[in-house]
Amino acid sequence: MKKLSAVQQKQQTLVFSVADTLEAEALKELGGMVQCWFDVQYHDFPGSLLLRFQFENEESLNEAAPQLKVWQRKLSAALLKKGVILKQGRQHLIFTVESPED
Repeated sequence: MKKLSAVQQKQQTLVFSVADTLEAEALKELGGMVQCWFDVQYHDFPGSLLLRFQFENEESLNEAAPQLKVWQRKLSAALLKKGVILKQGRQHLIFTVESPED
């Protein structure tokens, strides 16, 4: 694995910070949520950022689905506060039952 540049390390810190904050809030508000995890290619940041809120099962996922747009806006707002603008906010956060190992 290639070592991250100083800029990429700052991006990584920013993404971890935002993901941790959203995860803590979502665990309180969304029933059945297990964890938040993400993929990102730092050379294509922020366009490649994809956060996933993992749920226990399809039932809890379906119950949370109406809240998806709210959480997408929260992600966009949190990144904007850090100086990062998402052009297509809906593309960067999804709800899933898949784990990082799947």
